[in-house]
Amino acid sequence: MKTWKSKRGVYLIAEVGGNHEGDFEKAIELAELACKSGADAVKFQIYSADSLVSKMEEPKRHAHFKKLELLPEQHIALAEICRDNGVTYTASVWDMNALEWIDPYMKFYKIGSGDLTAYPILEKIAKIGKPIILSTGLATLEEIKETVQFLQSIKDRYKQRDYLALLQCTTSYPNIESEANLRVMKTLKKEFSLTVGYSDHTRDSYAAQIAVAMGAEILELHFTDNKLRENFRDHQISFTNNDIQKLVGDLERIKTLEGSPIKEPTKGEIKSGHIKSFRRGVYALRDITKEEIIDEYNSGLLRPKQDLDLDAYKDWEGKKLNRSVKKFHRIDQSFLY
Repeated sequence: MKTWKSKRGVYLIAEVGGNHEGDFEKAIELAELACKSGADAVKFQIYSADSLVSKMEEPKRHAHFKKLELLPEQHIALAEICRDNGVTYTASVWDMNALEWIDPYMKFYKIGSGDLTAYPILEKIAKIGKPIILSTGLATLEEIKETVQFLQSIKDRYKQRDYLALLQCTTSYPNIESEANLRVMKTLKKEFSLTVGYSDHTRDSYAAQIAVAMGAEILELHFTDNKLRENFRDHQISFTNNDIQKLVGDLERIKTLEGSPIKEPTKGEIKSGHIKSFRRGVYALRDITKEEIIDEYNSGLLRPKQDLDLDAYKDWEGKKLNRSVKKFHRIDQSFLY
C-alpha cells in the first residue's frame, strides 16, 4: 500500500478549503481547476458553523463559517468530480456527523492543526482505520508525541508510514518566512519515522520548493482561481492552476537534481573521459636514465591519469627505473623495479 505515492515523488494536495466562500458553483469551478493543475488530491473542509464555533463566544467567527457551509450533497458532488477526473478527494472533517456520508469517498483523512489535541475527534476518525495526515501547527513536540501515541494506541497501523503522515505547519495567514521552520521536518522524521511533509501558508512557492529539497514527501497548498481576491484571507496565500503547474515542473527538476544517494562516477563522468583527464598520473619532470631512483625532483604529478596508482605514491618513491624516460613522459607501474 502506497497511500501518498506520486509519480513526481512528492504527493501534492490542492487545498480549496473555504476559497469557494460558500458558493457551490465556485466550489465546482475550483475543484475542476485543481484537478487539472497536476495535484494528486483536492481537499475541502466539511463543517457546520454550529459544530465548530461557539455562537455565544465568537459570533463573528460563527457567522463567517456559517457563510462558508456547503450541503452534504454538494460535498458528495465535489468528491465525484474529483473521482471522475482521476484525482483523489479528501477533506478535513470538522463535523463528526458528516463521517457517515463522506467516508465512502475518502481515501484518507486530514486532521487540521486546530484539532491536533481534539482527542474525541481523533478517536472517531482513527477508529475508521483509514490513513491520516496530521498538521502540526500551534503544537509543541510533546503535544505531537502525545497525539501520535494516542492514534497508535487506537490502531497499531498508525505506526506505519502509509497510515500516518505529519506535516510541518505554521498556523498564520500569511506565514512569515522566518516562522516557516522547515527544519522541523527533520525533527519529525527523526522522532517518529513516519511520512513527513509541509503545509504551506506563505505567499509564493519558494518555501514549498525548499521543503521538497529538504525531504518533504507531501505538500499541502491552498488553491484558488484568483490570488487578488480580498474578501477572504486565504486567497493571498493560495496557488492558482498556473502556479501549481509551474511548481510541478519545479518539483520534477528538484527531484532530478537530488538524483541518487549512491556516490560513484556518473555515466556522464565516465563517458566524458574526465576520470582520466582530470586526475593526475606520474610523469618525468626531466630526462631520467635507466637505473635512476625516482624522487620528487625528477618526477611529479601531471594530468592525465595513468596506470600508476597514486594511492601508492610513497611506495614508488625511491624505486629504480628499468628503462630511460624522457621529460614529460609518463611513468607506468611496469617501469619500476
